Amino acid sequence: MKRVLFVCVENSNRSQMAEAFARMHGGDAVEASSAGSAPSGQVNPKAIRFMDEIGYDLRKHASKSLDRIGGEFDAVVTMGCGDKCPWVPARRREDWALPDPKHMDDDSYRAVRDEISARVQRLLAELQ
Repeated sequence: MKRVLFVCVENSNRSQMAEAFARMHGGDAVEASSAGSAPSGQVNPKAIRFMDEIGYDLRKHASKSLDRIGGEFDAVVTMGCGDKCPWVPARRREDWALPDPKHMDDDSYRAVRDEISARVQRLLAELQ
């Protein structure tokens, strides 16, 4: 089983969606987690709405701190948080400099969501 962690600042949009896509695309072969360097404490309602559109319920997710995440990962993906994302042990590290969609219009938000899905699929294929 591959362990993958997705990190952004608030853990309320991008990293939550990435965790969801890793679960959707990776199934039982992936243990997916997400966390934030300064978590907001909630999953953004827009993220919930736009993941609902494709059949995934983010209501069961929680915004959590990197302090609650432990162990080593096969891959850690940061999402444009730069120096605000601390180092986490991983065999592979990537930064996906994706814009934070929280203030975007609906079509732009969907575009970020779909880009995250495509990148997660590529990452999981490369980890196999």
